[in-house]
Amino acid sequence: MFDETRDRIMRAAMELLKAKGYATMTTRDIAREAGVNECTIFRKFPTKKDIVLAAMQEDEWRPDLENAFDPPVWELETDLRMFLRRYLERVTPEMVQLSIGLRAPQLYADTAERIREIPRALLDAVRAYLEEMQRRGEVRGTDLDALALGFTAAAFGFAFFQASFGDSLAAVSKETYVDRYAEMFAQGVRLERGGEGDGAAAGV
Repeated sequence: MFDETRDRIMRAAMELLKAKGYATMTTRDIAREAGVNECTIFRKFPTKKDIVLAAMQEDEWRPDLENAFDPPVWELETDLRMFLRRYLERVTPEMVQLSIGLRAPQLYADTAERIREIPRALLDAVRAYLEEMQRRGEVRGTDLDALALGFTAAAFGFAFFQASFGDSLAAVSKETYVDRYAEMFAQGVRLERGGEGDGAAAGV
């Protein structure tokens, strides 16, 4: 059964976690933000940490990347744009700020695996995609683990830059970044056909 008070407490805690960090937010802060008495918090949750860990089980605070990606159409640039776009749709600046808050030393032993699930979903999806594209003769024979990691790092890096600096560091829109990076990455890994450069392009 839905518990509105419990939900308000969790929502307040996660908003404060993004804004203030775990160490500086107090249960008094959470009570004030949620519009409840501090005693009410302790009737619902044993500790401040329990509030955060309970909230992490809610879909609102867990970007679902396992089911985020569309089926590939097996056209390199198109599919790479899809992977980037879907990742950046789910991993918003707010989610990055929350992820930073969840790295607090008091929490990290309990949150680390959940935090890793987010980039790992993209890493695994891109790795599997590049492997299939290599099998189809579309991607050159290089280290696919390193390629997938580089692609994931580029997606994570853009999300982190946006969360940290907005447009103050580089005024490049998300769509422009998605288009340009997918184009550059595809150019770097595409197996060229015809001509004497085939052997080098294939990594043989």
